[in-house]
Amino acid sequence: MNIWLVFLLGGLLTYATRLSMIFLLGRIEIPEQLQRALRFVPPAVLTALIIPELVMPSGALMISLENFRLIAGIAAVLAAWWSRNTIITILAGMAALVLLNWLL
Repeated sequence: MNIWLVFLLGGLLTYATRLSMIFLLGRIEIPEQLQRALRFVPPAVLTALIIPELVMPSGALMISLENFRLIAGIAAVLAAWWSRNTIITILAGMAALVLLNWLL
């Protein structure tokens, strides 16, 4: 029973937190400079999550041709630069990693 109570309270707190921000931002005007700065938050968070996985797959720094994740990440970056399409970027990175693991 306790686990269900934790789930319920966690969900309610998450909902209340998000609703409060929506309610608050609906009533105040955010400065243009802050709006421009907030556009960089998602890419910054995504980079902070992805880069450690690419360069430290086993917990230690590994920048070499033996690091297939890093090579697949580079392939994904090239696909993103070339296509400007998220789906193509993800598929290119996944395909590169699968091929590298399969071939080598």
